[in-house]
Formats: sequence, C-alpha cells, structure tokens
Amino acid sequence: MGLTFFKNTVLLVVLTIISCGNGPLTPNGENEVKNTMKDGEKEIVVGAEQFQLYSELLEGKNVGVVANQTSFLENEKQHLVDFLISKKVSVKKVFAPEHGFRGTADAGEHVKDGVDSKTGVPLISLYGNNKKPSQEQLKGIDVVVFDIQDVGARFYTYISTLHYVMEACAEAGIPVIVLDRPNPNGHYIDGPIMEPENESFVGMHPIPVVHGMTIGEYAQMINGEGWLKDKIKCKLTVVEMQNYTHETPYALPIKPSPNLPNAQSINLYPSLCFFEGTFINAGRGTDMQFQVFGAPSLPASKYTFEYTPQANEGAKNPKFKGQLCNGKDLRNEPRLSKINLEWLIDAYNANGNLPAGKTGKKDFFNSFFVKLAGTDKLQKQIEQGLSAEEIRDSWKEGLANFKKIRVKYLLYE
Repeated sequence: MGLTFFKNTVLLVVLTIISCGNGPLTPNGENEVKNTMKDGEKEIVVGAEQFQLYSELLEGKNVGVVANQTSFLENEKQHLVDFLISKKVSVKKVFAPEHGFRGTADAGEHVKDGVDSKTGVPLISLYGNNKKPSQEQLKGIDVVVFDIQDVGARFYTYISTLHYVMEACAEAGIPVIVLDRPNPNGHYIDGPIMEPENESFVGMHPIPVVHGMTIGEYAQMINGEGWLKDKIKCKLTVVEMQNYTHETPYALPIKPSPNLPNAQSINLYPSLCFFEGTFINAGRGTDMQFQVFGAPSLPASKYTFEYTPQANEGAKNPKFKGQLCNGKDLRNEPRLSKINLEWLIDAYNANGNLPAGKTGKKDFFNSFFVKLAGTDKLQKQIEQGLSAEEIRDSWKEGLANFKKIRVKYLLYE
C-alpha cells in the first residue's frame, strides 16, 4: 500500500497554526470563516503544511510537482512550488491538470505546455492529448509530489490525473508522494457504480459518483485494487492530515476550478453535473455555476428563476449564451448528504411536455450523459419514468460492495 506517515506519533515539533487572513470559501464565496472545529478541536493541517514529514524524501532529489492553484500552503502564504524552492528543493518540472497550473482554463479546454513566469520552472500540461506523463517528460526526475485539491466526485478529473501520474511513475520506477487534503464531499457515498464499458477520463474506476475518500486514500485504493495498467504498483507515500475526519465540514480556501466558486457549488456539483450530459445549462456563463440550472424551453410557470448566460472565466461559450433561461435557484438549498435526482427527473419531465423537436424528451440527453453516470441504466430509468427512490434502490448493492472495498484504504475516521 506504500509508506504512510501517521499523524500524532511521528511529530517531533509543535505546529503553530497561523491565520492566513484569507479564510475558506463560504457558501456565497466570501472569505470569512476559518476551518476550525467546534468544542475547542484543532484546525485541520493539510499534508503540504507538514514539510518536516516529507522533506527528507526530497533532499538531494530532482523533484516533479503535480499542482495547480489549490496547491497552496495557507500558513506559509505560499504556493507549494514557491515554498519548496524557498526550502532549496530542486523542483525541475511542474505538471498541471485540467484548467492549468493557475486554474483559469475552461473545462475541456486544451492547455499548452510552457514555463512558469514566477519561478522559471517548465510547465507540462496533463490535459488534452497528453493526460499521462511520458517517460521522456519524467526523465531526470527522482520523485514526484502530487498536491491537488479534489472535491470527491468521480467525474472531477483530478483523480484521473492522479491515476495516470501514478501509472507513469510506476513504469519509470519513480516514487510518488501525495500530500493529502480534505474531501469537502467526504461525508457521504452515493450514486451508480461505473461500469467498465463506460470508462473515460471522467470515470476511470468502478466507483460510485461520490466516493467519500480523500485524494490520499483514493491513491491507496488505485494501488491496492490493481487499477494501474498491468496491475503495476506505484511506490506511494501519503502524508496524512492532522485533525481531519470524513465528517469534518471543510470550506476550500481556494476555488478548485473556475466553475466551482464556493462551498455551495461544490456541495451541489455531484447532483448538478448530470445536467452537463443534457442540453440544460447548469449555471456556466454566470457567477452561480452549479448553483442554478435552466433553459429557455423550461416552462416559466414552474421554473420561475430567470438568468442569461454570458461568456466568462471558465465558460467562453456556455449553453444558451445570451438567451434568457427559465430555471431553478439552488443557492440557499441545505447541505446535501446524498445525490438529488429530483431536479434532473423534473427537468426531463417538464421539458418533455413541450412539442417534439430540439426541446423534446428525445433530445434531452446527449452522449456525454452515460459517461458522467458511468452506466446507461440511469438514463433508461429516467426515460422509463422511475422515481428517484426507485432509482436509488438500484444502487444499493453496488454501494454496499464499494464500501467493503473502501474501508481497506481509509486513513481517517
């Protein structure tokens, strides 16, 4: 399973938690609240902040870093790459996932290789045609550090990037260090299990939509379940967090991608991302991404919230650009602890009452929906008129089996 650093027993120094003055994202995106626990419990300390636990693994090594804008040390007020360089770590290359090193590219947008203007370190994109580091790109690298904030959904592509990095490093004999971070949706597990025939970059493993694992735990599962090519094993180190459990609420200090701007969008994302596989707009082209959904064809009598998508950061050409959409505003919805299917089912049925054509039921889903769901069953169930509860019942066996596998790799309660 690889070397894992355990929390309390190995610390030889006292960590002083310094407020960074830029607290985590609140539901409305305001940086006001610190990630402290109730009843005097301690603040979460992410893996990257515990340099004393992984510094020896980097000493005298040529280091590759897989990072983006979330790879930030709040206590140090520095990006991980800048921090490592300040500690005289020899950072030779930075590998960037979807949305790029600074996190500003659209979903699915091609990100070019380049050079980081601040440090002069070469940047290699791990999106587009080059999702897996080549052996040439890894040449001269002794160890790879992976530090990216995930949001706990199968179709969020950072865990796919993790897979390919581990696979390439295993083939090259290069160890990988994962600096663990919280899962903001780590408090529940839900959704259909991905079937092998629907494998894609938005779903590479037989897991549910919401897996309830941190990125470090997930790395251990990839290794332990033999999911890498030819069941090869990666030499893996996970630097654990302090003071974290899966039930610990956590608001991200930095938005993980352009269209997940706040805590509410992150919580709603596993439910609303299904709309990406339909013609419905899920808030792209607004400042309410994954907090609203709508379309011009939804009946205004039922969908009373109005908005007009326009080009913006992360959505240069959103669905229904410049068109008034009738929809639903979910910005004040309570925190979800399961996937909400009612919104998807209701939109399908409401839209289907309109005349046939581009706005009828037969055109509601597109080919991307099955990839997002990881199965063709969900679309068929909705088309057959099954209720949300009936659909959820069909997930029970798969979820129960997954939970038995998951427990082997958990690092936190």
